[in-house]
Formats: sequence, C-alpha cells, structure tokens
Amino acid sequence: MSVDTDRATALDAPIRVSEARRKEKVSRRLSGILNLDDFEDAARKRLPRGVFGYVSGYVETGAAYAANRRDLAAIRLIPRILAGIAVRDQHRTLFGTRYAHPFGISPMGLSALAAYDGDVVLARAAAASGIPAVMSATSLTSLERVATEGPSRWFQAYLPGDDGRIVGMLDRLAAANYETLVVTADVPVAGNREDSKRDGFGAPMKPSIDMGLQVLARPGWLFGTAMRTLKNHGMPYFENADVERGPAIISRNVVRSFGGRGLLAWRHLELVRRRWKGNLVIKGVLSPKDAVIARDLGADGVVVSNHGGRQLDAAISPVAALAAVKAEAGDMAVLFESGVRRGSDVLKALALGADFVFVGRPFLFAAAIAGEPGVRHAVSLLSAEIDRDMAMLGTESLADITKDILAHPLPG
Repeated sequence: MSVDTDRATALDAPIRVSEARRKEKVSRRLSGILNLDDFEDAARKRLPRGVFGYVSGYVETGAAYAANRRDLAAIRLIPRILAGIAVRDQHRTLFGTRYAHPFGISPMGLSALAAYDGDVVLARAAAASGIPAVMSATSLTSLERVATEGPSRWFQAYLPGDDGRIVGMLDRLAAANYETLVVTADVPVAGNREDSKRDGFGAPMKPSIDMGLQVLARPGWLFGTAMRTLKNHGMPYFENADVERGPAIISRNVVRSFGGRGLLAWRHLELVRRRWKGNLVIKGVLSPKDAVIARDLGADGVVVSNHGGRQLDAAISPVAALAAVKAEAGDMAVLFESGVRRGSDVLKALALGADFVFVGRPFLFAAAIAGEPGVRHAVSLLSAEIDRDMAMLGTESLADITKDILAHPLPG
C-alpha cells in the first residue's frame, strides 16, 4: 500500500506544480489591479484589437457613453462623522433572493470570445460571490449548460416580434429552470458601431489578413482562449438566439437569425407576461412613460439603461433618467445600469431610487485576464469600496442610503 501511495504522490506532483504555477500567474496578473478601470487596461494588452473594441466600444461619437460616466461623477456626496459604526451591512434582497452585495453582472454578448468559457466563468464567479449574473442572448454557450454549471437563473433575451418564436423561447427557458427573464427592449435595430467597423470586427466574423495579424499579436488570447475553445468545445455558435441553436459565429446567417426585433411591441410583452411565470424585467427604460406601461402590464422590474452607450448616441444618461422612472415605477423593482465603475457610483444610484445595480464591461475584462479568480477579485474590489464609502457616509446598512446623502443640484 505504501508503494502505491508513494507512486500516486509522485504522479500527482506535476499536476500540483502546474496548478501552483497557474495560481501564481493569476496572482501576478491581479496584483496591480486596484479598481475596476484597471481591468480594462490589462485586457487591452491581452485581447485582439477587434475583440477588445467590441467589448469596450460605443456607437458613433461616444456621447452617450461619456455622459454615463460624466453624470455619475458629477454627483457629490455628503459625509457624516462620528457615527460610531464598526460594521456595515450591504446585503440586498431582490425578487425574494438575498444577495451579498447590491450589484450584479450585466448580460454581455460574445463573453466566451473575450474569455475562455466566459459565460460559465461569469455565472460561477457570481454564484460564489453571492451576486446575480445575467446570461446574454448573444452568448456562445447554451443556456442549459450555464444553468447547470453556473448556476445561473437570469437570462436576457432579444425577442423577435413573432408570437410563435417568443412562446418557444419562453418554454425553453422554463424547461431549463430560469427564474428571471430580462427582455432587452432598446434594440429595434443594431447600434452604429463605427469603431468595430474600423477594427474589421463584427458578426458574422469575417476572417482577414488584418484580423489574423491582430490575433497573432495576442498569443495569450490565441492559445488560452481561441485554440482552447476550439479544442474543448468546437466552433462557437450563437446557442441561444432563438428556440433552436443559432448559426456559427462565422456564418452568413447571423444577421438573419437575430431578425424581427424591430417588430417587437408592447403587445408582445403582454404575451410574455401571460405566458412567463417567473420574474419579468424590461431592460432599456429611460422614459417615465415607458415605466408606466411596463408597470401596468405587470412587469416585476425595469432596468434603467442606455445599453452602455451602445445604441442611441444622443440618449439621456440613466442616472439623469433614474428619479423620473422611479417616480412612476410603483411596486416594480428599479434596476440601474451603465457607467458604474466605483462603489460610490453604486451608492449614488441607490440613493436616487435604484433597488439594485448592474455592472458589465469590467467583469468581462476581469474574466478575460484571470478567469473566475479575476471576476471574484472584481467583486471584492467593488464591495470593499462600497463598505469604505458607507463608513465615511456614516451609514450602517443600505436602508440608510437615501437622497439625504446627496448634495444638490443633481445633473439632469
């Protein structure tokens, strides 16, 4: 027995050494990451220009994207002193689930192109951190697999204006035990992504000499993400674009498979509400008039978002729209997204009436450079900032984060 044990120990030694080296590499990658913006700088060095630009970019001039950050930054907070509070509580309950932090991970398309097994990585890291992650309809991993391995129970859909296809998708989600459906409603047409056009990147992907040079310039991504994906999972497909498996990422049918979104109307959302037994959230609400319609049809929540500045370039920033939407929301949960990078941004949104906050790009960049440990590190950085800011604001729990912490006037 001792001989067998010794032999097993010897055989396992290289595996342990390899794992230790992997952890050391990840640790080195994260050692200089002190805030969410640092993930973007690190990802720029790892990802091909087109892939990085797809995640980080915006439409046209970038006016909406810039306004998201600028308007959040313009809000000033009023610290309180001598509160005598040693421990702060940042738990938040949403749709009956108690989360460790008041933020989650936004849906992001092509996550598995930026990070190896990105959809599963984001879901697993979120579950381990006690926060929700929303899976994207433009993901390259089947929603069934992410539900099982993530586990994820939030799904974001781009629904076509077709009753039969909508019902089929709802049935598929119900069979996979998803609990919350987020319908993105602000994409009747694709945004004008001039940056991606200049990078020669889009869907379908079109191989070219320039793209080849981009990939060769990033060997870490080539071997750690692209080749690894092909070896373990084969050619990526749009797995969840519709009821059936969608086309491959290089297929000419990609655009057609996402067709019909321009026909989506409120009557289709009424159909969804009648058919879908889980939580229904409508994403992309900036007008209080749309909040009223969503409330009246029985939505459980809305996401105040301008798609991260990736749709209408002249759109109002979500933080400027938040208070007016909240005023019409009634019993609906009001979720907030777009431009959040700091713990203070989260608290500002909560003070203006948001019930929960979602963050996108930084978490995907974190997954791209360091997988699950990277995403967990991002969560810890943001939660630490929230805790630190709550201490300086003299607040013990999120219930204390009200308009009283805000200096006036506010932007918008």
